[in-house]
Amino acid sequence: MAILLFLAVPLFGLAAPVQAEIKHGLRDDNGRHYIPRGFVVNTNDGNQPVMFDEGDYWRMARLGANTQVIRLELSKFGTMPGTTFDPAYLEKLDRLTQLGSDAGMTTSFKMTLYGVPNFSWEGFWNNTDGIQDDYAKAWHIMWERFAGNPDVVGYDLVNEPRKLAMDISYDDLTRQFLIPYYERLIAEGRTYNPDKLFLCQTIFMNKGEAIEFNQYAEIKNPIKGGNVVFAPHIYQHRINFIEPILRRFEREAELLDAPILVGEWGFPTLMSTDISVEDQLHYQRFYIRTAEIFDETGMGTIKAWFLGNPRYQNFLPGGPSTWAIFQDNQSRGTVERKYITDIIARPYPKFIAGDLERFRYDFAQRELSATITPDNSKGVSSVFVGANRHYPDGFSLHLSNGLVLTHAPGSGEAFRVARRGDGSQLSDFIWDESAQQILVMRWPDTAGPINLRVTPGIWRDLPPAQIPRPRDGL
Repeated sequence: MAILLFLAVPLFGLAAPVQAEIKHGLRDDNGRHYIPRGFVVNTNDGNQPVMFDEGDYWRMARLGANTQVIRLELSKFGTMPGTTFDPAYLEKLDRLTQLGSDAGMTTSFKMTLYGVPNFSWEGFWNNTDGIQDDYAKAWHIMWERFAGNPDVVGYDLVNEPRKLAMDISYDDLTRQFLIPYYERLIAEGRTYNPDKLFLCQTIFMNKGEAIEFNQYAEIKNPIKGGNVVFAPHIYQHRINFIEPILRRFEREAELLDAPILVGEWGFPTLMSTDISVEDQLHYQRFYIRTAEIFDETGMGTIKAWFLGNPRYQNFLPGGPSTWAIFQDNQSRGTVERKYITDIIARPYPKFIAGDLERFRYDFAQRELSATITPDNSKGVSSVFVGANRHYPDGFSLHLSNGLVLTHAPGSGEAFRVARRGDGSQLSDFIWDESAQQILVMRWPDTAGPINLRVTPGIWRDLPPAQIPRPRDGL
């Protein structure tokens, strides 16, 4: 699946027309607009290898994923001092990529330093003993391996680069060392396949040096080379700082002339949260606010991690903690932290044949709304609904041409027509129970945008006098 960029514009505080509201996201080879959403997929958990199967990817799809970011272990490529090449590791990456494709997901890769002995960031930036060349060689192995694979769309070049004890400002480190190295890697990577994307992060600041509780240094200079995607991380639980951080990301994306794909998000979970309703409600509050801004701006988002937690750490002052979305005491989890996963798996337009102008999921009302400008020549659209978790009472699909379709659990029918709409017929819409999504085979012909809503319950066309009204004050 070849991917094209969908460029970013600043959105906060602008009264832009609806056609300009969402400029993040990507285009597939058919020209469909999609907002990447998915998970970091680990190939190891500590010192233990992890391998997922079809059932795990089925689970990802039912959580709404259309993208996976596979976290690479640099030590497996044998290009760094003290490491050994593992050809079976590349076969593992082939398999994970295919599993993702079978489940309807694109794949990007993120390079991490796990398993590399005696690595020094200062030595890296100074290219001591040619270590930057050794690092680049690992990417060359990946680029050659996946150059012709249409399901692989991008490469996250350097994961959470650091300054640590180096005597230099974050601005100077970024300008003098990080950006030139990005530009080198992009130039080399494009010789293999000019259509692949290059995800670029900023410097991960030392503990205690965050600015307004944002641990990631600002990028203030453009990155040359083309096909750049801005891939910052956000782990923020202070609700008043979420919007300012994402506003800054917007400014940086404008400078880079690049869309945003948030490469990791979601504040880690204190293990004690699993047994406290009060704490779970606290997590839901700041997770929901983060998700709302993501959707308002159309940012792509990748949640860390698609794992259980056989091991945990003490990196938070409140006690043992984890990034895992499952509670299981094993790496391949199934027991969801639903106070997190129900927010991650919120309904959204998954792939749109045409232009996605705006969308929003109202958590309080359980209502998805979206505006699209359709183009049926670009293929099938899909809208992730997650009915199993969000609409156990059934749901209704409303289009602005008047069409209303209803889905009643247990009825044996995928959809029933509750109201006819001009230019639409029942066969244009398929309910995919396995992936919990609506497939739109054809949008109604229209000269302008179409408004779409997914609402809870079974809609009935009642006379106005019979429509139940909420009591005053409710």
